[in-house]
Amino acid sequence: MTNCHMTEEQAKVREEARRILKRFSQKRSNLIPVLQKVQGKLGYLPREAMLEIAQFLNIADIDVYGVATFYNQFRLTPPGRHSIRVCLGTACHMKGGYITLAAWKRRLDISRGETTPDREFDLDTVACVGCCTMAPVTVVDSKPQGKVEPTKVDGILLSFEREREKKHRRKKSKKRLESN
Repeated sequence: MTNCHMTEEQAKVREEARRILKRFSQKRSNLIPVLQKVQGKLGYLPREAMLEIAQFLNIADIDVYGVATFYNQFRLTPPGRHSIRVCLGTACHMKGGYITLAAWKRRLDISRGETTPDREFDLDTVACVGCCTMAPVTVVDSKPQGKVEPTKVDGILLSFEREREKKHRRKKSKKRLESN
């Protein structure tokens, strides 16, 4: 991709990656620490950042991608403002964890490991959260929610919608007060 066809976001990602890379020597052994720093700053590993890393370390793009996809600590999609983690451990599996996962996928219109286009939610699974008596469990923004069946998925999403509406109303009333 040439610079003239780069979006503003892509340009910012490349610039931030370059800023991080300045702190490292150009040794291949720095690949994982560089990936960790970039993800720590950006929240994920965008394509543009991985291209900058490959160029800086003088290694093939595919090698950077291979390492980023091999280790599950790295994510290639941006995180959502709200994190949804569906437990698929034994108890949750037996109590319908996959049904819960299917409900989240349908409601958010994304698959496991993806983020909604508005970056509001990201969806993934976990092996066990240790709340087996509450199965099936979904962890929403680090808070375990128990007995999450499809209707409860709707309720959780409705609470986020209401919160968003409240914030919108507060912003509108604040603007009205400022204009008076």
